[in-house]
Formats: sequence, structure tokens, C-alpha cells
Amino acid sequence: MRRLIEKGLMFGNLIHISSPALVERYNRALQNLAGKVTQLTDFHIDISGFSPEIGAEFDDLLYLNPNGVNRQFILLTTEQKRAPLLNVKFSTSRQILREFIETNEAQLFALTATDAVAGELVNSVFKVTSPRDLFDLQKIEIDADTVGGTLKRAEQLAGMVERFKTKEDAWFDDVLIAEMIDIARQTGDVTRNPVHLKHTEFEQRNFWTAYYGGLYLFSDLDHPAMICSGPKPQGELPIRYVFDLSQRNRIAKFFEYNELVEPIVKARGIDAAAILQQKMDFITIDTAAGAGIDLSNLDRTDMRRLARNHAESLPAAYHGLAHLLRWAVEGGRWPRIGSDHPAYFYTLRAADTRDRDLVNMLLAELAPLDPRQLFICHKELFYRTYATWPETKRAFVADFLAREYQVDKAGAREALFGHEPDMSGKDRASNDLVARVGPWGAVRRP
Repeated sequence: MRRLIEKGLMFGNLIHISSPALVERYNRALQNLAGKVTQLTDFHIDISGFSPEIGAEFDDLLYLNPNGVNRQFILLTTEQKRAPLLNVKFSTSRQILREFIETNEAQLFALTATDAVAGELVNSVFKVTSPRDLFDLQKIEIDADTVGGTLKRAEQLAGMVERFKTKEDAWFDDVLIAEMIDIARQTGDVTRNPVHLKHTEFEQRNFWTAYYGGLYLFSDLDHPAMICSGPKPQGELPIRYVFDLSQRNRIAKFFEYNELVEPIVKARGIDAAAILQQKMDFITIDTAAGAGIDLSNLDRTDMRRLARNHAESLPAAYHGLAHLLRWAVEGGRWPRIGSDHPAYFYTLRAADTRDRDLVNMLLAELAPLDPRQLFICHKELFYRTYATWPETKRAFVADFLAREYQVDKAGAREALFGHEPDMSGKDRASNDLVARVGPWGAVRRP
């Protein structure tokens, strides 16, 4: 993993904490949340305040996420919103934290100027003891305050101010006035500068969880289902359809019924041919790495040579994509790629729905020979899979991601997964054809 770390592909964008004042604030918050402190004077934190160095010091990677359900967090700066979330247990956690920080950025900026903000993503489940518990994780509420209790005191002061305004003879209540003055020294003027955090409740409808080998729970759809990366959970579940990754036809039908995916060749405003070619290149690299071939300094000619020399060893997924590429570029024979074909899920991307990121995450797991999509959409799985690759493939993929993705993350994501309409009219006939007959339907002659 050292190569990934050096290239910023692992533990990238973490916030470096080295100031004695910030370390002291972190320790006060950590003592408040976990009853322990770190002896480190220099460490990095993610969006939740988790530090891999402190996790190693404590020999506990869940020191801010006890039981892996109600994730705790420590905010030292609003810049944490740009950091990743490590040791992900639920796919929604980072988005919830980021949205919370962005919605309350001005207030949190002021609060973290003098203290750490500590809190928890609270739900009604304290520990997942069975897959049924996952269905109760529908609403997340953020409970947060400074270590010194600024928000609690501000709420208390606001109540006192209201009593002072409405209570008869409040001007003569020396005790109330003294309490107001004492609290105001810590909170400031809450009448002019209210200290209050907004938008602290979030719905968690459809999500991925690392529990039970990895589960995708789509409960809030017209045709709900649970999709399991590992074995199906035992026992009765409050959902009718439960699939594992081997049930490709049923997963494809689930995507179709809920209109969750679209073929890459149908997508407007992207270079579908380039995306298909890159997927084929990744499959070629996997085959060549397995044969012990040197993969350094490859160009387009080298890639063609590798594909030609290993044509008989290339899997069916490669040949299916090649047929589709010929149709897209040269107007070749229309390929018939069913959901049981190994290339099928490589030819899809998520449609423009609220569950787009979750669907792309599942598609990455269904098409694991595309390391770029795996890295972008499912980092937890990417890191586990990376460790199993031959050294030559690890080097090639790390160099590719550092060269092609790291330099323009937003641009790469937009090119692969964006949904901007294509206004040029180029290839409109091909797109209209796909829209009429579907990606793999028969082409009817007039």
C-alpha cells in the first residue's frame, strides 16, 4: 500500500494536525467522547476526525465508531469537509457529515475558532446484531456541541433572554440577570449572533453497509431489494427480494424495473468509445499481469500488441466490449449482450437518479476488472482487491490513477458518470437508435 500512499491514492486529502493548541482541543474532545487521549503531537484526521495514526496507537480503528453504527466525530476545522472518510461502515456517512458542515459552515467556523466541536451520528440502533437491524437505520440525527458546551449554554441563554423579556418585574430579578451575564461571557450576544446549528436530521433510505460481507439495501424504491456481496443472510427479512452477486439476471431486472442504469453507448455528452476502450485495456492488463508480462511504459501500440498476443487468454468480457466498440465506432454488427454475459455490467453506468453513487458503487463490484471505476466508486473494495494483484498490475494501476485521475478528479468523474446533455447533435442517429430498441434489443428493419 506504500505506493498508493506516496501517490496520494490512499489517505489523501487528510487534514494535518500539528499545532499544540489543536492537539489539546482534540484531546479534550476525545476524552469527552471516548475517555482517552493520544500521546501523539502530530497526526492526520479525516472528515470525522478519525486519525489512522491514533487508531494504530490505540490498536483500535473504531475508537470514534464504537460498534460501527453511531459514528462519533471531532471537528477542528471546517476544512475537514474536503477530507475522505476512512473505515467506512455505511455509504451515506461521509455525505451526511459533509452536508452538515456545509450547511452550518459559518457557525462551525466561529465555534472551532476557540474549541473543538464533538458529536455523533445518532440512530435508534446501537449495535447491529442481525440483518433485520439494518432496516431500522432510516433516519440519522446529528447531536453536536463544543467540548465546553457553547451550544447548550447558548440555548439556555436564549431561554433566559425570553424569560427576561416576558416576565413581569424581570428587571428586579438579580439572580436571572447575573446568570445571563455569566453565560453571555462564554457565548456572546445570542440575540445579535444566534448560535444554532441547522439541518441536523438526515434520511438514510438506500445505502451500502460493510456488515455481513457487504450489503446494498434498496428499500425505498418501487421494486425494493437487498443485494449481497457475500452469502445471503439467514432468517426472514422485511424485504421480498434478496439477491447475491451470482444472480446476474435478477440484478439486471432489478436495475431495469427501477430505471437505475443506462448503457454507456446511450449516454449523451460522453466519449463512449474511449470509455469502452479503456475498460478493454484494463482487462488486457489483468490478463498480461497474470502471465508475468512487463507492463511498464506501455503506449497504444503496446496495448494492441498485448491484446493480440493474448487473444486466446482474454476473457469473454473483453470480447463482448470489443463487439460493442466496433458497433459504436465502425457501425459493425449489433452486439447481443445479455445480462448473463460477463461484459454486461461493464457496459452500464448509473442513470441520473438520487441513488446514482450507490448504483455506480454496485456496478463497480459487478465489473471488478475496471480498477478506475472501482477506485472512484468503491474505495474500500479497491484497497482489498489491490492487495491481491500481481506487483506489475499494482504498479500499472497506481501510475494510471495518479496520471489520469488525480490531476483532474472532477473532470474524470464528469466524463465517466456525469449527465450533461449533448447539444452538438453528433452521433444523434446512433443514440436515437439505442433509445428506440434498447441497448441489446433486435434492430428491426423498416
